[in-house]
Amino acid sequence: MPLEETEAVVLKTSPCAEQDKIVVLFSRERGVLRGVAKGARKFGNRFGSSLEPLSIVRAFFYEKERRELVTISNCDLLESFFEAQRDPRVANTAAFFAELIEEFSPPLARDEDLYRLLTTVLRALAAGGDPAFLTAYYDVWFLRLNGLLPNLSRCRACRKPVSAGWLAPRRDGAFCPACAPVKKDELPAEAAAFLAWAKKNSPLRTAEHPFTPDELLRIRKALEAMIVFHLEREPKSLRFLNDAPRPADAKRREPV
Repeated sequence: MPLEETEAVVLKTSPCAEQDKIVVLFSRERGVLRGVAKGARKFGNRFGSSLEPLSIVRAFFYEKERRELVTISNCDLLESFFEAQRDPRVANTAAFFAELIEEFSPPLARDEDLYRLLTTVLRALAAGGDPAFLTAYYDVWFLRLNGLLPNLSRCRACRKPVSAGWLAPRRDGAFCPACAPVKKDELPAEAAAFLAWAKKNSPLRTAEHPFTPDELLRIRKALEAMIVFHLEREPKSLRFLNDAPRPADAKRREPV
């Protein structure tokens, strides 16, 4: 059993037996990888803090035939986002990023572009980027990289340009207000500008974007309606993300 290694992001861990952990990794070379970290729950174990969720690590593992889980023998911590996740908004946002990758990505399917997207938005969060903006940015690119972002610029019925309208029932395009058979999920007017901005700019430029919090909220609702449709359920982490108060809401609740 040759020892293999890969750079990876720790998506999540869960207890296994008395002393072990099940670890879900999103690796640069192997995609989603599930394994057992032997002894990871022991006090003073060799993994240290490398298995904290959303850490970037170099994982060492080996595989056995006819076993779904690899055995993770060690991890070197390359980059930690533990401190940034003390902020609940950052922690909820990062958990949402991780859940989408685990749910959508097939096991052992390498996706270098998606790996770069995840690590870049995590670094932008840690650098103090706006979680609401980075969530919208991630939604756009996650849909695009998975081939799930349709052409939203023209009405599926009359083919006229759409500035503001409604998502198609199967989330495979948009309708103008005159042609929409169902008016359930709104496509806001600012969505086109956001898609164009996200296509040309890095998420590390979060401070330079021209979108207001209310615009970002409307954009996210449209993008996440597509994600929920294709996943066929609402991600658990999305509920926490949407229930968390926005900064402006928190400010209004402060006693005078």
